[in-house]
Amino acid sequence: MCKIERLLRSRTLFNQLKKCSSVKNLEYVYASMIKTNANQDCFLLNQFVGACLGLSKIDYAVSAFLQMENPNVFVYNAMIRGFAHCFYPAQALECYIDMLRADVMPTSYTFSSLIKACSLVSALGFGETIQCQVWKNGFSSHVFVQTALIDFYSNLGKIGTSKRVFDEMVERDVFTWTVMVSAHVRAWDLSSARRLFEEMPERNNATWNTIIDGYARVGNVEFAELLFNQMPARDIISWTTMITCYTQNKRYREALAVFNEMISNGISPDEVTMATVISACAHLGALDLGNEIYLYVLQNGFDLDVYIGSALIDMYAKCGSLDRSLLVFFKLREKNLFCWNSVIEGLAVHGFVEEALQMFSRMEGEKIKPNGVTFISVLSACTHAGLVEEGRKRFLSMVSDYSIPHEVGHYGCMVDLLSKAGLLTDALELIRSMKVEPNSVIWGALLGGCKLHRNLEIAQVAVNELMVLEPNNSGYYNLVVNMYAEVNRWDEVAKIRAAMKNLGVEKSSPGSSWIEMGRKIHQFAASDKTHPAYNEIYLVLDQLDGLLKLVGYVPELTWGDLG
Repeated sequence: MCKIERLLRSRTLFNQLKKCSSVKNLEYVYASMIKTNANQDCFLLNQFVGACLGLSKIDYAVSAFLQMENPNVFVYNAMIRGFAHCFYPAQALECYIDMLRADVMPTSYTFSSLIKACSLVSALGFGETIQCQVWKNGFSSHVFVQTALIDFYSNLGKIGTSKRVFDEMVERDVFTWTVMVSAHVRAWDLSSARRLFEEMPERNNATWNTIIDGYARVGNVEFAELLFNQMPARDIISWTTMITCYTQNKRYREALAVFNEMISNGISPDEVTMATVISACAHLGALDLGNEIYLYVLQNGFDLDVYIGSALIDMYAKCGSLDRSLLVFFKLREKNLFCWNSVIEGLAVHGFVEEALQMFSRMEGEKIKPNGVTFISVLSACTHAGLVEEGRKRFLSMVSDYSIPHEVGHYGCMVDLLSKAGLLTDALELIRSMKVEPNSVIWGALLGGCKLHRNLEIAQVAVNELMVLEPNNSGYYNLVVNMYAEVNRWDEVAKIRAAMKNLGVEKSSPGSSWIEMGRKIHQFAASDKTHPAYNEIYLVLDQLDGLLKLVGYVPELTWGDLG
């Protein structure tokens, strides 16, 4: 075969590999390569490995590689990259060792893939060895290799080593700076991240998004807002990061406002954005707005995947539309654990306890393994129905059948279940046997049960613990004050009231409620005068109060109301 024919054959095979869109095409092209001995061509095999990765067929790449007699560094690089890309880090490292044994010298691209492989297996020792190889082979000045090392060490919590690599770099690009900022964010060191951010000679959207996400994670919404408003340009990730920031910090109305602004600016949301926005609607109970978001999802061709699907199931259940929640659940082609957890929780919250437990059994039948969140919903369902023995059984099965450790939330559910059932001694014994430190929610559940069943002795135990955990929470004090007042133990009432006064404990801020009208969320709280229509609202309340008195209604006052 002449040289021109070989070139034409190679060009044909190269074009075929570039266009491979199915495994069948891939097999056909490789058969042609074997037939013409092109499977020994390093350039073509490099392209073949790339095509295999595109179709997630790393096993085909391995078979072709093993048949090659003299692979060059580019083929080895392709294989190492392929193993790392397909999450086979050990094989990537083995391939590098084979490469050295074959006396094939690595390039800088070899090391960037190797460092990623070390990150996947958290192999600190091997990573340090690779860094020595980087120095030995003269690639210590290569920016992307050093950047990969910064990311590797920070992923293992070695922020000091990351900083040392960064400081020793002669040249840095914007990606290097961003990775170092991200390293500080991962280490929860926002002050260092911000200082580095301010020093950057240039920034891109990834840098801005990283620092905003960092402040969002630590709950510093004000700084996140400030940086978001300072951004010279915003991409889809920027908008989604800010929406997520508000949602994570329970500022759901602001999340929806940013979403509307995003749409107004012509930015098309993605699946992650939509799932986050739907979650905000769920927490606000904004059913009409949630319906509009769902319609937007359908009209704009979004795939009803497990993320949007689970968010919709949760939203409809929280908004009181359980039938729609179930409709979305059964429409999903694929269901992951989040979908099952959402529907089980929805059924439990709406009081369909038997159906929730049946759904749990159905999930097990689908070979979906539950997690701790699943059992929160299951135990809550048992609490709603007062199924004490069923709750005990499920609580024990977490560890015995699924090896899921009990967390504070699970203990809280069990204490609530036992307390409401009047088994206050059992609840107290469970708290004292806990392997984790009980929090105020657990002691509060016990106190609530004591109020329900008028057990002052155990109530005092709970209050003593709550005074340490939440000394400024007036709700617990008022609860026990009311319990003593109900049995005319006024000396105890006076003692607690005096203690509250000495400690400076005042009645806590009132809770709030909200309604959805005309696509807007209106929030209300007791004695609040911030709503623009508060004059009209109080007028109606006064009229309702007068009508109630006319029919003989007398409000039931507690001691806390008189204080």
